[in-house]
Amino acid sequence: MKLINIGFGNMVNADRVITIVSPDSAPIKRLIQDAREKGALIDASYGRRTQAVLIMDSDHVILSGIALDSITGRFAQEEKEE
Repeated sequence: MKLINIGFGNMVNADRVITIVSPDSAPIKRLIQDAREKGALIDASYGRRTQAVLIMDSDHVILSGIALDSITGRFAQEEKEE
């Protein structure tokens, strides 16, 4: 199991992440609202503006307050180390 830091000491299992997207589009905003209503939303942004949305294979949606590029860079670095 590879854990990736998504900001503020929060970690996710890299093997369970389906995609990482920007929160700006209307479909992603609807996805976030649907996850909130289902109780499947995890807000790991610590009150900061959401800059990245992680979609997990368990249908959970995780909000992160660090930049999308930073998170994807961490995933790429983790894969390179293997």
